[in-house]
Amino acid sequence: MKRLAVFFTALLFGAAAAAAPLKPSHNAVASAQPFATRAGMQVLQEGGNAFDAAVAVSAALAVVEPYSSGLGGGGFWLLHVAKPDRNIFIDGREYAPAAATPTMYQDKQGNVIPGASLNGPLSAAIPGEPAALVYLNRKYGRLSLAQDLAPAIRLAREGFPLDPLFHSMIATRVNKLKRWPAAAAVFLPHGRVPPTGYLLKQPDLARTLELLAKQGDAGFYQGRLAKEMVDAVRANGGIWSLADLRDYRVKARQPLVGEYHGMKIISAPPSSSGGIVLIEALNILSGYDLADDSGLMQKHLIIEAMRYAYRDRADYLGDPDFVKMPIARLLSPYYAAGLRVSILPDQATPSRDLAPVTAMAPESRHTTHISILDKEGNRVAATFTVNFRFGSGFMPPHTGVILNDEMDDFVSKPGVPNGFGLVGNAANAIAPHKRPLSSMTPTFLETRHGLAILGTPGGSRIISMVLLGALDYFNGGDAKSIVSIPRYHMQYLPDVVFYEPGAFTPDEITGLVKMGYTLRQVHPYGNMQAITWDYKTGKVTAASDPRDIGTAEVR
Repeated sequence: MKRLAVFFTALLFGAAAAAAPLKPSHNAVASAQPFATRAGMQVLQEGGNAFDAAVAVSAALAVVEPYSSGLGGGGFWLLHVAKPDRNIFIDGREYAPAAATPTMYQDKQGNVIPGASLNGPLSAAIPGEPAALVYLNRKYGRLSLAQDLAPAIRLAREGFPLDPLFHSMIATRVNKLKRWPAAAAVFLPHGRVPPTGYLLKQPDLARTLELLAKQGDAGFYQGRLAKEMVDAVRANGGIWSLADLRDYRVKARQPLVGEYHGMKIISAPPSSSGGIVLIEALNILSGYDLADDSGLMQKHLIIEAMRYAYRDRADYLGDPDFVKMPIARLLSPYYAAGLRVSILPDQATPSRDLAPVTAMAPESRHTTHISILDKEGNRVAATFTVNFRFGSGFMPPHTGVILNDEMDDFVSKPGVPNGFGLVGNAANAIAPHKRPLSSMTPTFLETRHGLAILGTPGGSRIISMVLLGALDYFNGGDAKSIVSIPRYHMQYLPDVVFYEPGAFTPDEITGLVKMGYTLRQVHPYGNMQAITWDYKTGKVTAASDPRDIGTAEVR
């Protein structure tokens, strides 16, 4: 099957992308927080490359956006190394502790215990971000790890003014943070939510970052800090061990490659579902010429492509080190052609008419993404998280590190629905040292005319956002339009199309309802970061999602 996949790739891309200019005209960084964007630019100006900048931005976000990511979490870093022109996918996803079991969040009667996989140290998987940052620096960076981490260390030690978004995030998680004294001491000084403008200092986190800078992996996964974390986790009901930390390794994987009308898609392989669902949906759509269709027909076909691709996500995907998956089939254009036959031109496909899936797995929308391009043509698209806002809420004393609640991304029990309605099956069941399935979709798009770097947080909606961004870029969009277009989403179950204001015209809403769709308008969502590079003009553009407070810089 692997040879078949390679054959398809060679056929599709032999003439897909023309030779790009040797170098772009500028460096570019886009992230969800201005301080993090500046950290990346600082490292680039000091002589670092895109990979140094990725370490700097990721670490800075751990300080200034800990409700979305941090050293206690994990994620994925998609890399393009300009010389020797290759792509690498760094899987820094968390894994389950060795003592984890498939029924660990069920009571004696087999019922799922509410909140058990969301709150406190029992919900925390073993973090992957520290190992990923060290790996990125040592394997691909140009500067020392201490140089890459310096901006984050300074932000943690000297502090930064609390912005309105950070203030609101603390306010929505007061009860979770109050439960754990170390977290409360940092984020609830004097027992209260600090006001906007408050100078937030995190000296314990600064010391942890310094330890990582001096000792690399060993500074976090072994020695004093590791023992402090394990002791605190176990004293409060968790199941970590020193061996769990010591044995953690990042995984270097091959990115997935697909094609849409000559546009090359390079995206995330499992343990992310993102690349498979994205490419499968685009394969379905490649059988149509959307430009010749009305706006209503375009929306109908895109929604149906989402429905079929998300259904396959639910049934087949999991950690590739534990689960055999029919990846070559799911990525095959022939398989997509078979699905396309079932799509009627004037009628929605009821999800109940597709093969059922038996289990649910939640996924947080409170994640973060960065896009980076340097003047040498190196690039990074990275999406990472602590799962729900402030993760588990648990901070081991003296570490400054909020632990994730990533165990909630596994299936706690087949057939039990979650808050997001995202479905899965036993392929994503809990097992020791297994990585939970994710929707994170860091992606590169390449055409004859240029390239785009994009990704976003958003839980189960990540993939549909990247899909819409990819279609926009294919149709001539730049970074600003990619991050700004109104969004809509269908994930198989629930059988509902969620949409932002402005995503559909009044006539399209009427038409979709007549086709049998159930529509539900929602508040604007996502926080996409994108960069584009036009080969002909050399122009580099970068944009941060206008729905949030992030910034993008081109220098």
